[in-house]
Amino acid sequence: MRFAAAAVACLLLASAVSAAEVPLADFARHSRYGMVKISPDGEYLAASANVGDRTVLSLIHLSDMKGVNVTPREGSQLVGFDWVSPQRVMYTIGERVGGLDHPQPNGELYGVNADGSGAKLLFGYRAEESHGATHIQHAGSDVAFGSLIATLHDDPDHALIRSYPLTGASLGGTRYAASAGEFPEAYKMDLRDGTKARVALAPMREAEFVADHAGKIRFAVGDDVLQKRKVYYRANDEAEWELVFDEAAGGKRVWPLMFNRAGDAVYFECGGLCKWTVADKKLTTLWDGKGNALADLIETADERDAFALRSNPGRPAISLIDKSAPEAQLLVSLLQQFGGEDVGFTSHTRDGKKAVVRVSGDNDPGSFYLYDADKKKVSFLLAREPWIKPEQMASSEPIEFAARDGLKIHGYLTRPPGKSDAKNLPLVVDVHGGPFGVRDDWYYDRDVQAFASRGYAVLTINYRGSGGYTREFLEAGYREWGGKMQDDVTDGTRWAIAQGIADARRICIYGASYGGYAALEGAVKEPDLYRCAIGYAGVYDLRLMYSHGDVAQTLYGESYLKKVLGDDADELAARSPIAHLDKLKAHVLLAHGGSDTRVPPVQAENLRIALEKAKIPNEWVYERGEGHGFYDEKHVEELLKKMLAFLDQNIGQAPPGAK
Repeated sequence: MRFAAAAVACLLLASAVSAAEVPLADFARHSRYGMVKISPDGEYLAASANVGDRTVLSLIHLSDMKGVNVTPREGSQLVGFDWVSPQRVMYTIGERVGGLDHPQPNGELYGVNADGSGAKLLFGYRAEESHGATHIQHAGSDVAFGSLIATLHDDPDHALIRSYPLTGASLGGTRYAASAGEFPEAYKMDLRDGTKARVALAPMREAEFVADHAGKIRFAVGDDVLQKRKVYYRANDEAEWELVFDEAAGGKRVWPLMFNRAGDAVYFECGGLCKWTVADKKLTTLWDGKGNALADLIETADERDAFALRSNPGRPAISLIDKSAPEAQLLVSLLQQFGGEDVGFTSHTRDGKKAVVRVSGDNDPGSFYLYDADKKKVSFLLAREPWIKPEQMASSEPIEFAARDGLKIHGYLTRPPGKSDAKNLPLVVDVHGGPFGVRDDWYYDRDVQAFASRGYAVLTINYRGSGGYTREFLEAGYREWGGKMQDDVTDGTRWAIAQGIADARRICIYGASYGGYAALEGAVKEPDLYRCAIGYAGVYDLRLMYSHGDVAQTLYGESYLKKVLGDDADELAARSPIAHLDKLKAHVLLAHGGSDTRVPPVQAENLRIALEKAKIPNEWVYERGEGHGFYDEKHVEELLKKMLAFLDQNIGQAPPGAK
């Protein structure tokens, strides 16, 4: 897509440049810091930090804020980390694999001391390169993927890890990991040299483990090949597994989260929050979200119990389980101190005297603060994106409307900065991907803010099938690609018009992945509603979901697609935008990565060819080395520029005769 600079400069558009305009490069930049956690003894901070083009582990001595960076091996990025003892961090690395836009973990587990010494590969497929590290083999696979299950408070030299076999090819010396659908194992691993002993074998494929506070594996939980939840329990390491919840047999769809302090009950996610008593194996409801799902269970400082939970009815909400807990009283005071923003703990010291607090919001990517109980003080530590100034950003307003069948739908409306009451605005309908179990939240969103900064209102809609609400709401989206899910987006767009927010003649629909599908499907299904459509890493021929892409390559993935998408070829064709271009009136922009294996570029290439044959105006953005969404900052910035130029050309200027 190319536009002459002189022509763009002459247009009187919503994105007219002003002295205060935020550079698009600022929206495209990776966060300087991803996460910050304090060590259990309060002596150190660990942070994921972007240094140049690498994500590294920063270890900072809290007393003088000096430290070292631990850089992953060449070609890799830091993906995650945890304090596994007062003086040791376990971290994982990853590569940009599987066609996804962010580096994915490769299953290797590394350990490093708080001062940066003692770095060692503890577990993974390259363990043979590191003396003493663990190279576990499974039947039918020569490598395994590791992840942390739990730390052991009473044994700082060990931790519990989960291991499961990998499938995939070795490309350029790098293993591309995917679960083979085997039976995971749990190990007690030495954090110094990686030696280990097996403590549990899962009773089902793909299971996750939950340990008690004594470090015993007590639960195995997962979904079977038919996507039905099963929960197994055992009383101790020697006991046999017992199936206690089976969704396929009419049981509840639940997930064990953690034991309470006494160890006689377990918190379960059950749509809301439930408590399962060990003695009688009965489940009781502690919190009913009244249409909102549990988003997060908030633990006490010593990680032995929970004192609150988080949900997202519109803006983030905190519900206290134990109002008398010191952590509860602290959180309430912090919410008052940082009024209007979301507040949460990333980590505590074991004694509860220090904590790292994250504060973020709809116009704020987030900052980290240190709470010190002895000093009775909250001090600023780090900003995730210090170049983003909240006062220059737009605010997002939770909205609600009724779909045509009466179902209540939620979402967010973001008007341009300084135009909180403006009407008759050009509107971008931004459809989230997923689609199932994913949702838009009241948090800083790069694309939303970039569009709003140039004068566009942005509407995001949590259509049926989105996460964060009830199970019934999620399942209401099954097999509704191009059906009721699409109608929810249409109804939301018409709601914005009826409210006087959007100019009906200046609306564009945009989305990535499933959102890219919804953008083009919306444009062909409602040809008079949208002036333009932007499909980014989108699916345009549903039939190709079974023959191209990595989802259907496993039995689990194929079963999932049949459940949520359907497999009737004629129906899939009927719900594919590429089959209905004769109805299309909107101008189209397509963006895709050439290395996308989740939604291979053939989806966009075929649609582009069909658009050209139909002589339908379209623009094309293609980056050969990008995956399922662009990662490189320059590519992201260029895409934002091209999308905004496209919006300006199509909906930025009021039509002739408009008032």
